[in-house]
Amino acid sequence: MKKLLLFSVLAAAGAWSFGYQSRGAQTELDRPPRLEFPLWAGDAPGALGKEAKDIPTLMPYFAPPAKATGAAFVICPGGGYAALAPHEGTHYALWLNEQGIGGFVLKYRLGSGGYRHPAMIQDVQRAIRYVRANAEKWGLDPGRIGVMGSSAGGHLAATALTHFDTGDPDAPDPIERASSKPDLGVLCYPVITMGPDTHQGSKRNLLGDNADPGLVALLSNERQVTQDTPPVFIFHTAEDSAVKVENALEFAAALRRHGVPFALHIYTKGSHGMGLGSAQWDPDSRHPWTFECIRWLKEFGFGNGPMP
Repeated sequence: MKKLLLFSVLAAAGAWSFGYQSRGAQTELDRPPRLEFPLWAGDAPGALGKEAKDIPTLMPYFAPPAKATGAAFVICPGGGYAALAPHEGTHYALWLNEQGIGGFVLKYRLGSGGYRHPAMIQDVQRAIRYVRANAEKWGLDPGRIGVMGSSAGGHLAATALTHFDTGDPDAPDPIERASSKPDLGVLCYPVITMGPDTHQGSKRNLLGDNADPGLVALLSNERQVTQDTPPVFIFHTAEDSAVKVENALEFAAALRRHGVPFALHIYTKGSHGMGLGSAQWDPDSRHPWTFECIRWLKEFGFGNGPMP
């Protein structure tokens, strides 16, 4: 009964999303609400309660049918593992929709809600499995499921790119049988390391005070890259005063050493948390990284929008 109810909710969410986008151009505020859904039918692993902060969810944004490529991204908003920035979630999903790509905005558990590792990685891995396991019924390609994140959400996305498994074929839950490996990654001014160049607030919210050295190493994602890491698009700015640009540089260097395809764009100017270009939905103010990313997504068969 729970599975039937959840499917009905998802079907309604997909219908709403397809419906508004097929009517033509609208502003963000004109768009009707969607239905987010929980990642687990019962309590999430390690749940501390039953409040909203204890329930990780996905919010689906499906691409217009005429443009849809079948690709999709799980999107991890930033916020220092203490909050979730809306413009790094919803705005990214709507921008991806313009390229024919589905977007699933992840509400993951946070340090401000009393959570520490591994709750966050459990949530993003479950989200990727969930989208992949349901890809066929949603008109998506299970072989083109990416992960995207900004700032601390970029760290979570990078963690998904470097810590994954192929799923448990014997799991009673069909979601757990799916692989958690993303097929592509997009990292926006990401926190990467838990070492000296980390963002201290993100590290504290993820690992707590006096973090175990083993976890510091495990979640310093520049140290976890292998030849099996998926291709990654990275952008950062040299003047970012919140998250040092060394995070992006070190991750790109690790990708290079292991022969992983990547694109790295470092811009001279630009403040931390810029999103698509500003915190407001404004297609006229989009940053150049968005145009470069469109090109890159097309190279990997994900995008179908107009070339800038």
